[in-house]
Amino acid sequence: MADATGALSGEDKEEDGGRKSAASRPAETLGFYESDGSRLERKKRTLSDLSLLRFISAELTRGYFLEHNEAKYKERRERVYTCLRIPRELEKLMLFGFFLCLDAFLYVFTLLPLRVLLAVVRFATLPCCGLSNGRLLQPAQVCDVLKGVIMVICYFMMHYVDYSMMYHLIRGQSVIKLYIIYNMLEVADRLFSSFGQDILDALYWTATEPKERKRAHIGVIPHFFMAVLYVFLHAILILVQATTLNVAFNSHNKSLLTIMMSNNFVEIKGSVFKKFEKNNLFQMSNSDIKERFTNYVLLLIVCLRNMEQFSWNPDHLWVLFPDVCMVIASEIAVDVVKHAFITKFNDITADVYSEYRASLAFELVSSRQKNAYTDYSDSVSRRMGFIPLPLAVLLIRVVTSSIRVQGVLAYTCVVLFYFGLITLKVLNSIVLLGKSCQYVKEAKMEEKLFQQPFTSMPGKTPKKAKSKSKTKQGIPTDETASASVTSQPMRQASTTPLLVESSSDQFLTTPDGDEKEITQENSELKHRSANKDLLDIDRFTICGNRID
Repeated sequence: MADATGALSGEDKEEDGGRKSAASRPAETLGFYESDGSRLERKKRTLSDLSLLRFISAELTRGYFLEHNEAKYKERRERVYTCLRIPRELEKLMLFGFFLCLDAFLYVFTLLPLRVLLAVVRFATLPCCGLSNGRLLQPAQVCDVLKGVIMVICYFMMHYVDYSMMYHLIRGQSVIKLYIIYNMLEVADRLFSSFGQDILDALYWTATEPKERKRAHIGVIPHFFMAVLYVFLHAILILVQATTLNVAFNSHNKSLLTIMMSNNFVEIKGSVFKKFEKNNLFQMSNSDIKERFTNYVLLLIVCLRNMEQFSWNPDHLWVLFPDVCMVIASEIAVDVVKHAFITKFNDITADVYSEYRASLAFELVSSRQKNAYTDYSDSVSRRMGFIPLPLAVLLIRVVTSSIRVQGVLAYTCVVLFYFGLITLKVLNSIVLLGKSCQYVKEAKMEEKLFQQPFTSMPGKTPKKAKSKSKTKQGIPTDETASASVTSQPMRQASTTPLLVESSSDQFLTTPDGDEKEITQENSELKHRSANKDLLDIDRFTICGNRID
C-alpha cells in the first residue's frame, strides 16, 4: 500500500510539474503552437470550400464596378460617337468639295470662252486704247488665252483617236487583264495630275514673267508644247478609263464591274492601317473629293456613249441606272468606312472636317481679293489635284460625237443650254462664296485674308506674316477689310530683290546683330512640329502620305 501510495504521489507530482512547466513557458511559444493549429484548421476549411458548386456560385454572383476606370470607358464611348459622326461630317466636306470642283469645271465651259473673247477684243483694239502698264494683255488675260488655245488644239487632236476601235480592243481582253489595266490607269491618273499642274503653272509664269528680270527658262513655246502634250495624253488616259468602265457596264455577267468595285475595298486595306496626321488626312480627303467628282464625269460619259448606241432610247437608261447607283454607293461606303477607321486608329476627332472645309473656303474667298495671285480654278487644281482641262476636252469630244446638231432649232437649243450653264455657274459661285465667307468667319480666319502674299526662299517654307494695324502702303486695316471680295485684283509693287540671294550670301552680308535671328530661324525650321497650317498644305503629296 505504501508503495502504491508513493507511486500515485509521484505521478501527481509529475503532473503538477508538467502543469507548472507549461505555465512557465514563454508566451511566444504558446502563440506559435496556437498559430500552427489555426493554420491547420484554416487549411482544412479551405479544402472543404473548394467545391464545384461554390465555384459556379462565385462565377454567377461576382461583380465589378466600371466607375473604377471611368476615363477609359468615357474615351471608348467618345470613339463610338466619333465614328457615328464621321459619315455626316465627311459628306458635308465631300458635298462642299464637289461643288468647288463643279464650279471650276463649269468655269472652263462658261466664263473661260467669254474671257478669251474679251482678251481678243482687247488685243484687237490696242491701236485705239493703247497699252496699259506697258503690257499688251494683263497676266490673267494671257493665261486665259493660253488655256483656250490649248483646249482648241487638244480638241482637234482628239478627233484622231478612234473610240470604237479602242472599245473593241479593250473588250477583247480577259477580265483579269482589264482589272490590272484599270488599276494601272488609276495610278497613272494620279501621277499625271500631280505633274500636270506644274507644267501648266510653269507655262503661265513663263508667259507672264516681267521682262526686266533675267531669263532663266527655255522659252514660252517649249512650255506651250509641253502643256499641249500633257493635256492630250491625260485626256486619252481618262478616255481609256471611261472605255474600260463602259466595257464593265456592258459585260453580260457583270463580273468585271464587281471586280472594279471590289478594288475600292482594297483601298481600305492600304489606308486604314497606316499612321495619319491631321494634314495627311486633309490631303486624302481632297484626293477623295477629286476622285468622286471624276468618277461622276466618267459615269456621265459612259451613259452618253451607251445612249448613243441605243439611239437615245429612254428605256435603256433605266437598265444602266442600277449599275450607276451601285458604283456610287460603293464609292460612298468605302470613303465612310475608310475615314471612320482612320480617325479611330489615329485619335482624330470628327471636328477636323470642319477645319478642312474652312481651309477650302479660304481658298475661294482669297481668290476674290485685291491681292489674289492665282485664279480660283488653278487653286482648286493645286489643292485637290483636280485639273479640269483634260476632262473638259474629253467631255466636249464625247458630247459632240454623240449628239448631232442639225437645223435652226437644234442650234437654238444649244445656245439656250449654254446660257443655262452660265446661269448654273453664276448661282453656284454666289452660293459657294456666301457659304465660304460663313465658314471662314466661323473658323476665325478673317485676318488672314488681308495679309499680303509673300515669296519664299527656294527650299524653305514661307513664314506666316504677323497681323499689323497698318499695311505696307499705309492704308488702315479697317479700309482694307471693307474691300469687296469680288473686286478686281491689283498688281503690287515688287518689294523683293530681282535676284534671290543664296543662304551663304545672306550669311556673309548679314551684320553680327542679325546672325542670332538667322540661327533662330534655322532652329525653328529644324524643330518645327509636324502639324503644319492647313493653308500651307499643297497637293504635291497627293500620291502618298508624306509631307515634306
